Amino acid sequence: MQLIECPWCGAREEAEFHYGGQAHVAHPEDPHALDDEQWARYVFFRDNPKGPFAERWAHAAGCRRWFNALRDTVTHEFLAVYRVGDPPPPDPGTAPATHRTAPGAQPRQGQEATS
Repeated sequence: MQLIECPWCGAREEAEFHYGGQAHVAHPEDPHALDDEQWARYVFFRDNPKGPFAERWAHAAGCRRWFNALRDTVTHEFLAVYRVGDPPPPDPGTAPATHRTAPGAQPRQGQEATS
């Protein structure tokens, strides 16, 4: 069993967590102005790098809060965890795909946070 470090609760078993997709994906500023292709790109297209990758995770069986993690997709090692709204940690090696912007997008940081 792999341990994942929750920024609030500390290290817990992976069964307590749920994967939430790529981190730092900006929500379109005016979603109604997007055509079908632009909307599909926002909803379905995500980066799939080999190596460090910024992801969203939820501690579902613990504090129920969302957080971001920098995880190596080759080794599955969690390189860093950080709270939603905090900047990504310095990149350990190759630059991960951490920032993706849809046409006319604004950051979702306030929308991802839970109290």
